[in-house]
Amino acid sequence: MEGHAGEGLWDLNEPWMGPGGGKGGLCGQSCLCGPRHSLPGMGVKRSLQTGGTLLGFLANILTVLSTASNYWIRYSGGHSGLWQECKEGICSNIPCQTMLTVTGACMVLAVGCSIVGLMMGLRIRCHEGDLRGKNTSAIFFLGGLLLLIALTGYTAKNAWKDDVFFSWSYFSGWLALPFSILAGFCFLLADMILQSTDAISGFPVCL
Repeated sequence: MEGHAGEGLWDLNEPWMGPGGGKGGLCGQSCLCGPRHSLPGMGVKRSLQTGGTLLGFLANILTVLSTASNYWIRYSGGHSGLWQECKEGICSNIPCQTMLTVTGACMVLAVGCSIVGLMMGLRIRCHEGDLRGKNTSAIFFLGGLLLLIALTGYTAKNAWKDDVFFSWSYFSGWLALPFSILAGFCFLLADMILQSTDAISGFPVCL
């Protein structure tokens, strides 16, 4: 009876045959096959997504402020923006100018990209699953490119004028540019980390 009872018990230190025919040990050898969220780098991914969302929020605020305000340049007796010029406290619409129209269009599109990128970033950050950030990073990069085109064109139009000085609306646009680019890089790096964890999630990490 003792022999049969002993044969019915498992030795915790002896290997056993798994479902696939492989050997494993409950105490001698163990493999960590936990959920993908427990793999190294997932905390870094969440931090990058949080940082990208915050940078996108700052880029959004600065881009909207720069586009809507009328302090792109100052000159003797007044100041002007993309849409209106103000002299002695009276503001009026600026007549149609090709470069100014291109600048305004690019800034409006940059605002749209910034808003869309921020919403996508918030969805990725708050979603419990693992949404990919490639599209979000592309949106932020596109917004940065539009900012660069708008600001470069406006600079080329007004830099040669002796009595014109760039003001805070103009510099707000330039400040939004690196924030938009950095936000895109944050979501791109987070997506690269997610891809790397996908690649190794099927392999057990043996301790």
